[in-house]
Order: sequence, then structure tokens, then C-alpha cells
Amino acid sequence: MSAFVIEGGHSLSGTIRPQGAKNEALEVICAVLLTSEEVTIHNVPEILDVRNLILLMEGMGVQVTRREKGCYTFKADNVDPSYIESADFVRKCASLRGSVMIAGPLLARFGHAYFPKPGGDKIGRRRVDTHIAGMLNLGASVHYDNDKKAYYLHIPAGTRLKGSYMLLDEASVTGTANILMAAALAEGETTIYNAACEPYVQQLCRMLVRMGAKIEGIGSNLLKIKGVEALSGTEHTILPDMIEVGSFIGMAAMNSSTITIKDVSYDNLGIIPESFRRLGIDVRQKGDDIFVPAQESYEIESFLDGSIMSISDAPWPGLTPDLLSVMLVVATQCKGSVLIHQKMYESRLFFVDHLIDMGAQVLLCDPHRAIVIGHDHKFRLKANNMLSPDIRAGIALLIAAMSAKGTSVIGNIEQIDRGYEDIDLRLNALGAHITRQ
Repeated sequence: MSAFVIEGGHSLSGTIRPQGAKNEALEVICAVLLTSEEVTIHNVPEILDVRNLILLMEGMGVQVTRREKGCYTFKADNVDPSYIESADFVRKCASLRGSVMIAGPLLARFGHAYFPKPGGDKIGRRRVDTHIAGMLNLGASVHYDNDKKAYYLHIPAGTRLKGSYMLLDEASVTGTANILMAAALAEGETTIYNAACEPYVQQLCRMLVRMGAKIEGIGSNLLKIKGVEALSGTEHTILPDMIEVGSFIGMAAMNSSTITIKDVSYDNLGIIPESFRRLGIDVRQKGDDIFVPAQESYEIESFLDGSIMSISDAPWPGLTPDLLSVMLVVATQCKGSVLIHQKMYESRLFFVDHLIDMGAQVLLCDPHRAIVIGHDHKFRLKANNMLSPDIRAGIALLIAAMSAKGTSVIGNIEQIDRGYEDIDLRLNALGAHITRQ
């Protein structure tokens, strides 16, 4: 198990550019299975989850060419039908969260797909009901394979999925993406109501349209897809990762540092900059960049009636749940108090035990809510030895360790590597002291 050794207390300065968006990359790479023609994708983040998905694609028989750093060409003209039914394939899919979005394209194009319970972060239950219900609505049959520990989705040989109206039980990003990709090759029209409308889903829609799909309502929660018989190749560029952007904003504030975040695609950040401003952080837009000046103090706002500020996640255009761990850590050095409400996952706030050991004033009310009383930079967190439980808690603990007094060690950093590309090298270039061992 690898670890980061972090010498805290160093000021940061300079410029950093966010990587390509992890969540979008997993969606659009799965979409290459919808066509036998070449698909070129730019700004691919070379992180562990994406590398594992690309290896899975190669195992299926997809030709993958790395043209240069961050640029890959895929050609799925020779997918091995026996391998996508093998126990080895199902086992590898089960270990990778993003692989759930392989099912829709495989089912639509080849008529069958296995759907194992997804792996990834240990942050609580992650239901797959939306995915399965969507495929059933499109005419697929499903049964559970006890030997492979996975659902088997299929349609009769020589037939196609059938378009349908569906109202999703939750605005699931991966569920919407999976159903959307399957519907692109279905017969007739599919309507998806309560669809997720995150920028990454919009990006997937635009990519599919360039491939020949017919999609209306992009950017809304009501999508209409008229299925076509085949899709063509295309080129696509992935957006900057909004979670990295938010992480860098929080990092600057916690370390009282001045940094510029370049090329953030500001219009696609939604409520993120304003959410950090509610914590008292000075977030300035400069063209398509964000400038965060050094602040000795940042004061949390109160609601108009004077009650304690509450920050919670919500479906887009609400605040993404992936940033709540970072915002919680940032709040430990604010002036004031805030309630962090993580609605989606019941285990995502358990990492606060590490922060409490570091001297943070955090009261975990229940698995979903924590009250943070900030130190206003008058008491620095203490160094600690800890393990990264998931991607987002991992980067939050890294931010805490960078601001702490002394040397901290974070183990299980493979979790951080799943979502952040060369994060130690990039932060060291700003003045951090992080060693990988």
C-alpha cells in the first residue's frame, strides 16, 4: 500500500490547471462501444479509474491508441463476444465503478450484457435500480446469475431495444448516461424524465449527437431520444474537472495562499464558486480562470434570519456531493459555524474522525450531517497518520494535512490516484511538500 508523507504548513503560490473530468471520461469512453468507427477523445485524465477502464476495453477487443498524453483513439469494430460473457470480464467490471455504463452500449449494440454490482468507493450503498429499470423499460429481459454474481441483460437475437417513456426514480448521473446510450440505438422514441442534467451528461449528449444520435432537451431533466440504426465515429474533448477546481479553491483557502486556476470552463461550474463564497472565500473570475487571493480569515455567512449556514448536496444545478468532503475540511479553519448535510451517501462523512484527531471541532450528528465550528486560523490542525477511505475524503485529508502543523502520513492513496492525476507532483510545483512512498 502506497502512502503520502506530507510536511504541513507551507504556503502555496502559482498557477495550476485542472485535469479532464473523471466522471465525463468514464461516460464517453463507454460510449465508444456504440460504434464500429474510430472515436478520438481529448483531455482524458490519466488516472487509475480511467486507465483501468481503458484496460477493460482492450480486453474486450477494442483497439486503443494513445496518440499523446491525454489523447486516445478507440475503435470497437472487433469486440470479443465470448469475453464479455466471461467470469473474468464480470469480475473486472465489478471492481470498477465506471464499468456500470458499459451495460447500456453492449446491450444496445450486441443484444446482451452482464451488470455486476459496482465497486469503487466504500461510501455506502450504491443502488443500481435505476439502471436495471431503464433497461427493462427498453424491452430487455433480466435475471440474476448466481455463478457470476451479476445481472444478465438480454434481448432476443435479431431484435432491437424498443423506445419507451420512463420517469426515473432518482436523477442518477450514471443511470441517465447508461439509459441514454442504450436508447440511442433503440427502435422508436425514448423519453427520460427526471434525467440528470450535469454538464458531463450534456457533454455525452453532444458527443452522441455528433455521432448521429437524435436527442432533444439537452441540459434539461427531460430528454427525448429518437433511436437510429447505427452511429458513426467522432472527436470529443472532455471538460475540466469541476471537482479538482473546487479542491484547489479549498486548498488555497486552508493554506492562506494565492493561486490561479487556469482554464476552468467557468460557465460549467454552476453553483460551485458561489458555494465557496458562502464560506467566506474570495473567489474571483478572470476570464476563464479563477483567482483565489491569500486570506488570513474567511467568515461563513449566516442565513438572512441569522440562523446557522447549511451546505448540502443536490442534483444539478445544485451542489455536487463530491465536493462536500472538501468544503467540510475548509470549514474547520473558517470563522463561524456551518452544518454540512451529505444526503446521498451514508458513509461519506465518517472520515471526520481523522479531522477530530487533528484538532478540528466537528460534531458528527448522524451518518449524513456534521456541524463544523471553525478555528479561524487561530489554531492549526495537528499532523496525523490516517488512511484514505475514498477518493473525495482522500483529497480532503490531503488538504488538511497540507495545512497542519508537523508531518502527516496518508495511506491507501490508491483511492486518491483513482481520481487525481499526479496530484503530489502538481501540488509540489505550487510549494507543497508531499512525498510518495
